[in-house]
Amino acid sequence: MGFGKYEPELIEDKWQKEWTKQGAFNVEADESRPKYYVLEMFPYPSGKIHMGHVRNYSIGDVVARYKRMKGFNVLHPMGWDAFGLPAENAAIKNKTHPAEWTYANIDDMRTQLKRLGYSYDWRRELATCHPSYYEWEQKFFLKFLEKGLLYRKKSPVNWCETCHTVLANEQVEDGLCWRCDTQVQQKELSQWFLRITAYAEELLESLNELEGDWPERVITMQRNWIGKSIGAELDFEVDGSDETISVFTTRPDTLFGATFMSLAAEHPMVEKLIEGYAEAESVRQFVHKVTNMDRFQRAADDLEKEGIFTGAYCTNPLTGAKMPIYVANFVLMGYGTGAVMAVPAHDQRDFEFATKYGLPKQVVIQPKDVTLDASAMTEAYTDPGFLVNSGEFDNMPNEDAKSAIVEFLGKSGKGKKAINYRLRDWNISRQRFWGAPIPVIYCDECGIVPVPEKDLPVVLPEDAVMNEDGRSPLPQMESFMNVPCPKCGKPAHRETDTMDTFVESSWYFMRFTSARNEDAPFDSKSLEYWSPVDQYIGGIEHAILHLLYARFFTKLLRDEGYTKVGEPFKNLLTQGMVLKEGSKMSKSKGNVVDPNAMIGRYGADATRLFILFASPPEKDLEWSDQGIEGAFRFLNRIWRLAEELDGSLAPVGACAKPAAELPAEAKKLRLKEHETVKRASRDMENKFQFNTVIAATMELVNEIYSLKDKLIESEEGKFAMSSAFSTVLTVLSPIAPHICEELWSALGYKGCIAEVPWPEFDESAMVTDELLIIIQVNGKMRGKLSVPAAAGKEEIEKTALSHENVTKHIEGKIVRKVIVVPGKLINIVAN
Repeated sequence: MGFGKYEPELIEDKWQKEWTKQGAFNVEADESRPKYYVLEMFPYPSGKIHMGHVRNYSIGDVVARYKRMKGFNVLHPMGWDAFGLPAENAAIKNKTHPAEWTYANIDDMRTQLKRLGYSYDWRRELATCHPSYYEWEQKFFLKFLEKGLLYRKKSPVNWCETCHTVLANEQVEDGLCWRCDTQVQQKELSQWFLRITAYAEELLESLNELEGDWPERVITMQRNWIGKSIGAELDFEVDGSDETISVFTTRPDTLFGATFMSLAAEHPMVEKLIEGYAEAESVRQFVHKVTNMDRFQRAADDLEKEGIFTGAYCTNPLTGAKMPIYVANFVLMGYGTGAVMAVPAHDQRDFEFATKYGLPKQVVIQPKDVTLDASAMTEAYTDPGFLVNSGEFDNMPNEDAKSAIVEFLGKSGKGKKAINYRLRDWNISRQRFWGAPIPVIYCDECGIVPVPEKDLPVVLPEDAVMNEDGRSPLPQMESFMNVPCPKCGKPAHRETDTMDTFVESSWYFMRFTSARNEDAPFDSKSLEYWSPVDQYIGGIEHAILHLLYARFFTKLLRDEGYTKVGEPFKNLLTQGMVLKEGSKMSKSKGNVVDPNAMIGRYGADATRLFILFASPPEKDLEWSDQGIEGAFRFLNRIWRLAEELDGSLAPVGACAKPAAELPAEAKKLRLKEHETVKRASRDMENKFQFNTVIAATMELVNEIYSLKDKLIESEEGKFAMSSAFSTVLTVLSPIAPHICEELWSALGYKGCIAEVPWPEFDESAMVTDELLIIIQVNGKMRGKLSVPAAAGKEEIEKTALSHENVTKHIEGKIVRKVIVVPGKLINIVAN
């Protein structure tokens, strides 16, 4: 063929059309073949892809193409996480409906992703904002409601005033809204909650199944978020009443040192305790102040401890001593029971509080051979030790005392072993428009009534007009709000909250297995065949939010009989960020690199090649203009090599076996070819080290260039070059698929390289007739020596000592010793 100039845009457009025409990446379940389901976290349709997208999806595409070449039946879908605040805010700004803005962005981003040549089965494309998707989500809601896994209650919630909506605990980062960085406030609202705490233990235990397949950092983050604590629940009687206050503690061994009690401001006992108390109003003011504080600030170690006495006392169940009850700003209702037995000598927060308010400190644990004096302590003693001032438990190691004291209290009904979790139930209510409607109706006669399944989906109205202040228009839309009660027929109204968008992303990976099924959320056979996702790829920022919810939802749907798997993602890769000048790319920093501009200038292949070569997938990547130019030059080098060898290359296949003995140069190239495939195969399988795969391919290209003038002289040489060049294209094709398709076709191959098997290396091809030996004199390299592989020590020594450069450096000296390292080097010691 006449090669001409390498023009990426023309080549890439040509092959993308060809793949589409052939349905090259369309796939169906096939029980006769091993499956491989690779999935990148689907994007929010913001309208423009960024370099983070390019990196994420390029990694996934290489995995998909490689596994396809290895004989797997590969599912590689794409869709859109399409609900959410950004669409709603953009619609308000542009005076349009969020659906119009979202679908336009989807069209734009689909075009951009197709331009990169990703091997998606586009027939499975889905958008979570489409009623055909969230209809099934609403049905899940009704099933969970029926089983008691969903409930509605009034509770303090995280409120973002800018976004006009509630945030789950996981969506508050350092006291700020995860989306807009507004300071989060506390507000009391009636909300819908999914009972994720019912699965806390299983979510924790099944993390063990993921060890070695998920990053340890992600597993640790989830374990810490679930936050299992093993301890005891102790009952403290309130003086002058029949009430008791239950306390969860992991330190029952310190109970003899409890000198007061601290309650969360939200604790339901507070009002009862201050009834008739002269300072009750001051307590209420303090409670109001604390409940409006940021809960993350309240939990911070550096928070200044504040409290107020309630006027009430409780009784220490071991000592019988009266303990004043305080409301304290550092106690949270969300952990344990919202009540803390304060042991100031052995807990730093209690120590600071007691010091500030002049409350007693009692040492009950001290190290061996040391006597602690509470009045002289400058901080709490929190290390292990032996009990003192603890009656019959004195001298007992404190770890042993934990169970002994709980057992003692259990006999009188004042304590028992208990387990507590940091994890709270998932608040899924959002006070915005652009989300899946919650399918319930409120009736004055019947209360909360589920929307009948036959009336689903409850669809967001297309004629909604967005409010400029961000409030949802649904409560103002009578056509949406007012409906007859499904039970009694009397006037009723719909729920106007919508679901948290993390609900949609908690099951989309299952829907991809049968995305066009109109009769059920999943085709059971397809879901069973494809589940679980074999390789999931996304950012570390989703370690808790999305990944925890997806694990939870999978277990919910398993228990509903939809799936047999309990964990959605077998392997997880968290790719690093794309940086420029050491910082994450952002518009505010002015360091954004537009992928479309790079693709327009260098082509999709060069963009993919650079993004995969610059860094291992799990590490951060520093953007470099020189780097992408280098990637483009390398592809041009391959193009020129094909052009120079035009007429000398034949479609013999990658790693082809020669029919006759090869000359020395051809053997050398064949050895390099098979070494390249061995190395590339290892690095593809071992954590997808694409950068070293590319490096190995570059070395093979260099070898072809260095030997081509000699190899072109014989048919055996041409055969070796044809095989090696075919291997370059085959190994590089998952990374830079378009140019490889073009050159594969130019070599005379029929069909797409995307359908070609991954080459197999031959160990016998890597056995060399000669070895390159490094010659050292007194530890310094003085030359190199080619010797027969079968050469013995004496022959190597003799040849080395006669080497021209060696004789020069040992002239006039006595050779004291000759050290031969077989197959590697010889060191001559002379003085």
